[in-house]
This record gives sequence, structure tokens and C-alpha cells, in this order.
Amino acid sequence: MRITTSFSNNRTFELWNTFMPRRKEIHDPVGTELYSIQLFDPLFFEHFNPNKEFEKWATIEVTDFDTVPEEMETFILKSGLYAVFLYRGAASAAAPTFQYILGTWLPNSAYSLDDRPHFEILGKKYKNEDVTSEEEIWIPIKPKG
Repeated sequence: MRITTSFSNNRTFELWNTFMPRRKEIHDPVGTELYSIQLFDPLFFEHFNPNKEFEKWATIEVTDFDTVPEEMETFILKSGLYAVFLYRGAASAAAPTFQYILGTWLPNSAYSLDDRPHFEILGKKYKNEDVTSEEEIWIPIKPKG
């Protein structure tokens, strides 16, 4: 499922609140991990505006698209080079981690941001607002050049 949102009008809770009760309708899941996917305009972070909208998806990996529940869509996450970070803490406190990744780590690395989906993997250790929660942050990158 997907929604249009922004950082200033964050509708993430609404998206997941709609998706989670219906996830049992999804046939042939590969595992239990959930994927929170964001699709940003190519210049989104160059001219950052917290009011600018982007697309956010709540997903789970499946073996095939033979049976798609009503009001749900398919999404194919294409492979590519990603920087992966482990985040520990409450989901609502993650903003400084993303600011560090995009504002400090990335500019000082041998990579630049690539125009592909950003996503987080919410696995068995993900506990939403719990301070012991863990999730993987995947940032699409490409060599600078």
C-alpha cells in the first residue's frame, strides 16, 4: 500500500495503520520482514523542503504477484548499490540519524545519492517506539564521478 506524504505532514502512521491489519491477506510472503519504502524526486535532498511530498509504501516481500488483495498494489524493488546502516532507537527519534547519513556521511564518502528507492527493513528486532528497537536503513548510492 502507498500514500503521499511529507516530512512536515507525516502520514506514516496512517499508512501502516491501514496496512498492518490487512497484511494477512497477502499470499506467499517470503519472510516476516516489512519494508518501508520511500520514492523521492531526484532533487528532493538538494533543495530540501519539509513540505515537499514524496511517495511512501508499506510492503512485504512475496514470491509472486498471482494474488494481489483488493486495494493493494505490487512494487518491484530493483537491485543496486546501497549503503546500509543499523538504527537503534524509537522510530520517532530517527531524524538525526538520517540527517547524519545524508548530511555528513554521504558528502564525505566516495559516493553520491542515486535516484532509486530508499527503504528500511523492519525485522524481528523492530519494536516501533521502543528504545531497543532495531531497523536497517538502506540508502541508494553510486560512485562519485
